[in-house]
Amino acid sequence: MGLFSNNYESAGAGIAKDAPRKKGLALFFDIFFRKFWLMIGLNMLFFLFTIPLWATLPAMYYISDPRISLAVVILLLIVFVVNLGPAIAGVTKVIRLFLLERHSFIARDFFSGYKQNFGKAAIVGIIDVVAVLSAFAGYNVYPGMAVLYDNKIFYVPLVITFSIAIVILMMNYYIFLMLTATDLSLKNLIKNSFALAFVSMKQNIITTVVLAVLAVLLGVLFVYMMPLFMLMIPLFSFVPMWFVVCFNSYPVIQKYVITPFYESRGEINPELTDGSEEIDAETICEDMGGKEKPIEKPVEKRKKGKGRHIS
Repeated sequence: MGLFSNNYESAGAGIAKDAPRKKGLALFFDIFFRKFWLMIGLNMLFFLFTIPLWATLPAMYYISDPRISLAVVILLLIVFVVNLGPAIAGVTKVIRLFLLERHSFIARDFFSGYKQNFGKAAIVGIIDVVAVLSAFAGYNVYPGMAVLYDNKIFYVPLVITFSIAIVILMMNYYIFLMLTATDLSLKNLIKNSFALAFVSMKQNIITTVVLAVLAVLLGVLFVYMMPLFMLMIPLFSFVPMWFVVCFNSYPVIQKYVITPFYESRGEINPELTDGSEEIDAETICEDMGGKEKPIEKPVEKRKKGKGRHIS
């Protein structure tokens, strides 16, 4: 069946069940474009949980009483910080289903991931916010102190602060995926994600570079194309970047966390199979993808008549 052809009644041979799965960039773009519109819906769901952050600006400028304004801003920031981690957990659960080629109902699975992982995810989100604020404060404080006191020793805590922030960033590549894929305690989630931040340094560097490029593109849109940037934020900002993270990091989790767990029990990781191992020899139905003959549209014989043929 072709989108721009006139023949809508023929079918090809189908896709073989045992056809080789795409890998690398081919697999990335295959999933990305097949799930493109679902990602837009997923990004809009996530955007709803960032509204308290955006609402702080109107609260500061349109509430005349400074005490009320400050109280409202603090309340909005608390709501945002507490819900940030669970919202990321919801997005992560849906993207993980994308990667596993499992069917997903976006809203249902998002809110399922949000509610099931609320406690642990909220703590992780708070840690992330503290890390970002610490890095921002260090960037604004330590260089000024180095100039003020004419002592380069103040650059040492700056380097330490940024190093810790980078490690926490790379830990985030794994902690939310493990949060939605396993039943590990928060302590083990932090321990495993810390280890994977160093064990899989190559993947982490690639992920970080791609995220940096995407962030620069968003920055360019913000500076030079504000209307397009404002459209991108609710529709397609966070989810594509997080899809890159999950696509690059989940195979690492399967290799070092999930597969060893099943191997210790003498089982095969079900995420690496299509379930065909569970089907016995007396299967009634057989997948004929790639084997059936193409169905062609029958040729209609035109009857001869005396009428005029209009083309």
